Amino acid sequence: GLDGGLPLVMLDSGPGAPGGPPTVDLAVADGMRQVVRHLLALGHRRIAHLAADVDTWTFQVRARTVAAELAAVPGTRLSTERCALDPGPAREAGLRALTGPGPRPTALLCDDDMLAAGACKAVRGLGLRVPDDVSVSGFDDITLATALDPELTTVRLPAEDVGAHGMSALLALLRGDPVRSAELPVELVPRASTAPPPRSAEG
Repeated sequence: GLDGGLPLVMLDSGPGAPGGPPTVDLAVADGMRQVVRHLLALGHRRIAHLAADVDTWTFQVRARTVAAELAAVPGTRLSTERCALDPGPAREAGLRALTGPGPRPTALLCDDDMLAAGACKAVRGLGLRVPDDVSVSGFDDITLATALDPELTTVRLPAEDVGAHGMSALLALLRGDPVRSAELPVELVPRASTAPPPRSAEG
């Protein structure tokens, strides 16, 4: 086999096994934690998670983090709608979340900005407004985030840094230097798509 032959650095794949290749990851869990805490601080207690139906480390971490953060706060209600990573299915998931049984969620927390774009369409399709009636948050801060109206509250990922970190880790491995796994910080960027829930929704 190739064991010990090719140096390897894993990018954005989750923490590796002990003794495995070094990993360079984004602090996805922390990013999601920042979003959830932002929504809670605004006063949201009924939150629908539009979760990407993709079985990868990064989306598993997002779902686990959202559930754990909200479970720790009494009086919160989390619903989850899974959908493909595309605005069309996200719009349908948003409609399901907003028209399902029980009180309407006051925030749609989306696994990425493409899903958030679909979620905004769902809100408007029901004659509601973002953020007056329903807040929407994304994750990734792609160009789309500022193209939407209102501009999207999201989490900025230092995507270029992942490649740069990975490359310097690989070069260090080639030199025979010890390499530690790295987790790159991410940053919540609050914009106009999130606001306190409407007064009528409280209680």
